[in-house]
Amino acid sequence: MEDDVLTTLKILIIGESGVGKSSLLLRFTDDTFDPEQSATIGVDFKVKTITVDGNKAKLAIWDTAGQERFRTLTPSYYRGAQGVILVYDVTRRETFTKLENWLNELETYCTRNDLVKMLVGNKIDRENHELDRAEGLKFARKHSMLFIEASAKTKDGVQCAFEELVEKIIQTPGLWQSDTHGRSVTLSDEDAGGGGCGGYCSLL
Repeated sequence: MEDDVLTTLKILIIGESGVGKSSLLLRFTDDTFDPEQSATIGVDFKVKTITVDGNKAKLAIWDTAGQERFRTLTPSYYRGAQGVILVYDVTRRETFTKLENWLNELETYCTRNDLVKMLVGNKIDRENHELDRAEGLKFARKHSMLFIEASAKTKDGVQCAFEELVEKIIQTPGLWQSDTHGRSVTLSDEDAGGGGCGGYCSLL
């Protein structure tokens, strides 16, 4: 087992369909970009270990479908998350106005008050922006969120978004120590065989 991993963190990526949630995730975990990326059905799940400020953290990143018909999985999806990335598309204002709905859902189902939130304005590589940086920043400040503009296509801001989120979580010890401290290194082989979910089923 990786004894040097400080903690395992559950990170969610939420937002309207088509804003680029899966593209951001793939750019971060696999450094790939597919312009024909199809819509996520249900939930996608990736694991990546990163080092922030000398601390190694294993991230279990959950990417949800933005469409309404897949929203029945909501409560279990949010449970136990330490960080969330809310994504909107800077070229589609309606994806920004719907952020309030996502925040309401987060507050309804999330099991922690001190969860760290990061707002990401994606697709800044495109020409036809309907939102400027100032609007995103204002919304983020209003809701006590971190904020960054990014492009999954050009890689701008993607690594930084995840790293800043993890850094902030690690700086909030009560958020991760009480729940996961030690547990990530005590998973037995039986736990790790849980249907391809990387051994983290027991952390849900």
